[in-house]
Amino acid sequence: MNEARASSSEPQTGLVVSIVSHGHGVLVQRLLGQLAEWSAGSVSRVVLTHNIPEPTPQAPITGWPFRMEIVFNAVPRGFGANHNRALQDATEAFVCVLNPDVELLPTQEPFTALMQAAATDGVGCAYPMQLDADGGEQDYERELPSPRALWRRRVLRQPQRKVDWVNAACIVLPKSAWQLMGGFDEAYFMYCEDVDLCLRLRLAGLRLQKTQACVLHVGHRASRKQWRHLVWHVRSLLRLWRSGVYRQTCGIADAARRK
Repeated sequence: MNEARASSSEPQTGLVVSIVSHGHGVLVQRLLGQLAEWSAGSVSRVVLTHNIPEPTPQAPITGWPFRMEIVFNAVPRGFGANHNRALQDATEAFVCVLNPDVELLPTQEPFTALMQAAATDGVGCAYPMQLDADGGEQDYERELPSPRALWRRRVLRQPQRKVDWVNAACIVLPKSAWQLMGGFDEAYFMYCEDVDLCLRLRLAGLRLQKTQACVLHVGHRASRKQWRHLVWHVRSLLRLWRSGVYRQTCGIADAARRK
């Protein structure tokens, strides 16, 4: 890491952004440049985790306008474990999980709106609209991934019926909510960490808040192309379905339907 972490004596203001790179050097360089150009007034600190060896991003000639910390993993870690370690000592008021394949829009700085939403009473997680490379809205808002819901979505091609969770490509949480949840459940190595986090937030009485902010999410799910990622995805789904969080969520949903 190229800079010491923030100390607990620093004021609890601002936003810390966690980005994890798995060889996404070009995408990370672009995203950091966009953060520096358009979000310097919102972002206080960025923690970039290199999960595999790769070159360090080049800073602008004038330097990064936010505090920049770079972590190099000796051994690759899972999605949740990387973000948990990046955000474990956060003293900022808000924390952000941001994918390297997200792009910001020059006409809309998203983090001001996201922090405003996350600061609202009862909000556990704020998120923007996610657009694809063609400008269409992605399916980032999802219902509980039960076997029945997955059958309706994947086989019958039916639309989502409600929003039980959102993907973690770009989410902002109050630090208090992040700490209350203990971050991501690291039992999920890859996939379903965001499902579990959102379900736990909602079980704690906190809501997921969509904002008017927009970002581009240009990546494609690796589990649709690579067998290893598909195996990780299936394992995570099985773990989710066996979890107490999932059973409790289903129990609440069943009780609501019986009323």
